[in-house]
Amino acid sequence: MRAIVFTRPGASDVLQLVDREVAAPGAGEVRVRVVRSAVNPTDWKARGGSTGSRLAFDEVVPNQDGAGVVDAVGEGVDGLAVGDRVWLMLAQHQRPTGTAQELTVLPVDRVHRLPEGASFDLGADLGVPAVTAHRALTTLEDGPRRLTAGALAGRTVLVAGGAGAVGNAAIQLARWAGATVVTTVSGPEKAALATAAGAQHTVDYRREDVVRAVHAIAPEGVDIVVEVAPAQNLETDLALIRPRGTISIYANNGGDRLTFPVRGMFSTNVRLQGVLLYTIGAAALAAAAEDVTAAVADGAFGVGEEHGLPLHHYPLEQTAAAHDAVEGGIVGKVLIDVAEG
Repeated sequence: MRAIVFTRPGASDVLQLVDREVAAPGAGEVRVRVVRSAVNPTDWKARGGSTGSRLAFDEVVPNQDGAGVVDAVGEGVDGLAVGDRVWLMLAQHQRPTGTAQELTVLPVDRVHRLPEGASFDLGADLGVPAVTAHRALTTLEDGPRRLTAGALAGRTVLVAGGAGAVGNAAIQLARWAGATVVTTVSGPEKAALATAAGAQHTVDYRREDVVRAVHAIAPEGVDIVVEVAPAQNLETDLALIRPRGTISIYANNGGDRLTFPVRGMFSTNVRLQGVLLYTIGAAALAAAAEDVTAAVADGAFGVGEEHGLPLHHYPLEQTAAAHDAVEGGIVGKVLIDVAEG
């Protein structure tokens, strides 16, 4: 089978197309014929050496997310069968083989059935972005731990950077759950994408006073902030968050250091919630997978420009270019076409 591999950290030119033997699934594992592999920022960062100067394995196949068809199941696997359409998450976490290959073997808890009618393009977008967004929306002190239709009714969610993949997922999931969604954007084009995702209100942070604009929409403040740039935005977030609200931080865009007023934090019981897919507990991961799949089945989650997330397709042999596109900040979702959909 064809696979993309790298044997040392570095720029995208360390990625090579090779031919490898097909592995058999072991007990509790599933082999999936990959149709789409998705590229997230975590993929190029890991390849570039964010986890250290040495790899954990002699050879690594990149990319955490993907979608495809079950090709074989190992002993003890229930609930999935050959021919099932599935979406994948955490494919390369603590493992040498991700989704940038024609066949990948995964533990069954990382393989989830794709609802009828959902495309492989959509399935490949459900790992890092949607599970991260789910976690960001479910740690509110007085709020739900699970997302269902209407679970966030009466709540207001502020999504920083609503045109990114996680921001897009947060908008769609929050709207499905009944929240009022406000998002900050950097201009009219990204405002249009956030609106297409379902945000009822957009605020151009380059041209507007964000605190004033959001307070005009939500006079009592917001319940949840989904934050991509805390070093730049924390002061604004604290001015907008309601007592017992949660500021969910899933990235460090703009800097690694935070300064905050201690009394302003503890006097309102505001929570700064870190969100990283790789350290979320197993129960929360399983809940996220179930809820995200339910949102897809309800028709509440989509991809493509009509859902605020333009798609960019690359063939498997151009995986390096796909990584470069994400590293360069391309707007939308980068997908690798491993096989015909």
